[in-house]
This record gives sequence, C-alpha cells and structure tokens, in this order.
Amino acid sequence: MSNRIHAKATHHYSVSAERVYDACLDPAAVRIWMSSALKSHSLSGEMKSVVIDPVVGGKFCFSDMRNGSEAIHRGEYRILDRPLKIAFTWVVGDSDDGEPSVVTITMTPASDGCEAAIIHEMDAQWINYVERTAAGWERMLIHIDELLSRGKTS
Repeated sequence: MSNRIHAKATHHYSVSAERVYDACLDPAAVRIWMSSALKSHSLSGEMKSVVIDPVVGGKFCFSDMRNGSEAIHRGEYRILDRPLKIAFTWVVGDSDDGEPSVVTITMTPASDGCEAAIIHEMDAQWINYVERTAAGWERMLIHIDELLSRGKTS
C-alpha cells in the first residue's frame, strides 16, 4: 500500500447530526449545496448530474460544468451509519489509477447541534493538493449549513 496523506475540514452546525447526514445523501439537497459551493469558488455551479444510491456498495456520480467541460466526481459508499458516519471512495473523472481516495464524514452530536469532520485520505502523490482539497470540503460543509439554516430540507 502506498503512502497516504490527509486533508481535513470541520464545521459546527446548529442542527442535528441526522439533518446533516441526510443533506449529504439527498440528491436534491446535494444539487443545491454543491452548486452553491462551486459558485462561491468562482465556478458556474451548473450541476449536470447528481446520482446517489445511498446503500453500502451503492455508487454516486456528481458532475458539473467547468470551462465548457463536464467535471465528473464519482465513488462508492463504504460506510453508511446514520447519523454518525459516511465513508466513500472519491474518484475524479474516469481515472481508475491506483487506490482511490477515501472520504470519511463523521458527525458528533452536541447539545447545540453537531460537529462534522471530514477526512479525505489520498495517495501521497497529491501532497500539493492537500490545502486545496481541505478548503473545498470546508466550503461544502459551510454550504450544507447555509442550506439547512434556510430550512430547505427536513
């Protein structure tokens, strides 16, 4: 097994861990918060596809338009433990080279909501992308919060 590195992001929510968990697996919610996160990073936010099969072994595929091309992110769910943990592989594009990245989202309930932590484990060859990856996940956590704070999901 190759050397692995980690990008990390955390965010505190004033809503329950169940609501955050569900927002990560509901295609309509994902379409909204992912589009918003992309727009905040000066991208179009035009989501072409959000397909989610939320079972262990189920696959997902998210795609958006970037500079006239479709950017595809896909993977397979490894752990779905509502409301505490979601883990999945993360592959960009059609690449199947090496071991895929693994993303783990852990929700820790608190008296005033919950804390979500993301750890994105990837091959050490991506060391130059750790900060960018952590910032991207942090942006997504923030946009999930904005969606939930507006009360757009149950």
